[in-house]
Amino acid sequence: MNLAVEMQRHLVPGLKGRRPRTLAQVIECERRFGRFDAFLREFCDEFYIEQDAAERAAMLEAEPPLSDDEKHDAYLAASAEHLARRYHLPVPDWTNRPARFLHRAWFPCGLEYLKATLLCESPVAFRRRMIFVSRDPLYRPRRNKPAFG
Repeated sequence: MNLAVEMQRHLVPGLKGRRPRTLAQVIECERRFGRFDAFLREFCDEFYIEQDAAERAAMLEAEPPLSDDEKHDAYLAASAEHLARRYHLPVPDWTNRPARFLHRAWFPCGLEYLKATLLCESPVAFRRRMIFVSRDPLYRPRRNKPAFG
């Protein structure tokens, strides 16, 4: 069955359309359907097509519940901080909670030969949580031009 149809059948709290519009909804969708990465990408699509700065800030403000995966918890905080800084929005307070940081380095791509590059390229919001990703980890084709970088 199509994931969007399945999401409509099993309502996710606050989900009005087919995509999560908050990071809290990303976790709710992931809990019900799995596929954390897919729902984070869907959230990014929604964030990038939203043009109102206040709406964008609201999309980041609600703290996602902690998941069963500390990597996801840290990744969401890094994503919120990164998007807030990139689009000149307030960084949500919840992103600085200790549970939103890893204690060991994590390279989501898993490719050993890229580690040196990722150590250098990772944006600060990710690097300070010991998450080492590409220069533009939240890239989506429909993204409008960011305020910087």
